[in-house]
Amino acid sequence: MPQLSTQLLSQAPTGNVQLPPAHLLALPEKVLQFGTGVLLRGLPDFLIDKANRQGIFNGRIVVVKSTDGGDIDAFRRQDGLYTLGIRGIEDGREISENVVCGAISRVLSAKSQWADILACAANPELMVVISNTTEVGIQLVSDDITQWPPQSFPGKLLAFLLARYRAFSGDKTKGLVIVPTELIPDNGTKLESILLEQAHRNGLDADFIDWLETANQVCNSLVDRIVPGHPDAATQATLEAELGYEDELLTMSEVYTLWAIEGDARVKSVLSFEQADAGVVVQPDINLFRELKLRLLNGTHTLSCGLAFLAGLPTVRAAMDDADVAGFIHNLMLGDLLPGIPYAVDAKTGQRFGMQVLDRFRNPAIEHRWLSISMNFTAKLQMRCVPTLLHYYRRLHAVPHYMALGFAAYLRFMRAEREEQGVWYGEVNGQEYPIQDEKAGYFADLWQRVTPAELVRTVLHNQALWGHDLLALPGLADCVTRYMEQLLHQGAAATVAQALNRKAVAS
Repeated sequence: MPQLSTQLLSQAPTGNVQLPPAHLLALPEKVLQFGTGVLLRGLPDFLIDKANRQGIFNGRIVVVKSTDGGDIDAFRRQDGLYTLGIRGIEDGREISENVVCGAISRVLSAKSQWADILACAANPELMVVISNTTEVGIQLVSDDITQWPPQSFPGKLLAFLLARYRAFSGDKTKGLVIVPTELIPDNGTKLESILLEQAHRNGLDADFIDWLETANQVCNSLVDRIVPGHPDAATQATLEAELGYEDELLTMSEVYTLWAIEGDARVKSVLSFEQADAGVVVQPDINLFRELKLRLLNGTHTLSCGLAFLAGLPTVRAAMDDADVAGFIHNLMLGDLLPGIPYAVDAKTGQRFGMQVLDRFRNPAIEHRWLSISMNFTAKLQMRCVPTLLHYYRRLHAVPHYMALGFAAYLRFMRAEREEQGVWYGEVNGQEYPIQDEKAGYFADLWQRVTPAELVRTVLHNQALWGHDLLALPGLADCVTRYMEQLLHQGAAATVAQALNRKAVAS
């Protein structure tokens, strides 16, 4: 079977795949990208390829890899081409598409090709820098930017910007739009502050620092797309048989796409690929998107993981195939969490986002395990769900029953039966499971010492856990306690069924 390459494209493979037209592979390099990971291939690189096909952005990507080996060799063998398999549910329809992305022009090693990377700084067509160097990448470290190359990602970027400043004699029209996609809050603001601090530490002159601040724009951004990456061997073989060629970089992703970028009119103009996909949004404030994702997607995951796992449903998809648990997830998200978002959200926008999330949860191609979602359960509840709970009370002055049931399931999930080598284990239906939470020992001690009702009150009152005294919220402790007793004596499945029936009768 032939391998994916530009030569193969000329032979027009007949498999079920969308190919890039040949002229797109000759477009100028307009983007410098730090990172070769699957998220970048599945989101920004795919979106730029999509825009190129529509004649909008008309630019390709030079990729910087911090280390030699690995996928850099595969990129070279495949001329920067890779296939993205898009699978999922959209508006109730199952989607299955294969796209050969041709936006990457070349991949350069920072370790062995630093001179070639710096030479890109003199390219007058370059406009954009994208990065995904993991959350650890955007860190301030002592770095000498004259090293070949500098140690850190910010150090490398600063050295590149200095080379561009010198190549164009400080021309302020040659500044770049820089969009980090690392999954940390205010990623652009943090990266910009590190660049400025590094510039001062490296003794760079005032004129360059002024150019750095005024000619370049570093944007906060939020990316949201599940890109599991390289498929397992069996799936790979099946897909390659369907495609008619081998692809070492074959990447899978869900259908849903969101890339929200904080920027003004200039940023919007430079990032013209925004026009190619409704999932790309450039606007001055992206907090709405952050809140919707954090409260509806992440918050629903957090408040559902304990209950679904205790009900014997190991994955999100399995939960969505169970009528009662799927009903709980739907009602939790749209009935309790949406009105509790501590941010001004238009009801129609929130409903639309919520329905998209439910489609994503039903994706047959994604296996998302509740046990993985339960990691750092307590911290996730505090960050994702407590602000929503408090705002719900402020707005509606009532107990959010589905949130209360999710909280009760959290407490039941945290009941440890034994400890081994520093790991606490719970048990449900005769099966053990690890409790991967730094507060596991605290809960193990409570479960041994107090009654369930006392445990509920003690935990809700613990301001060190939540930053607030949740015991002061009227009716919450009684509601959580009732659900806890049901979980202990009847099990999770029966408790969910009764909760849905009670709410249906009440309504």
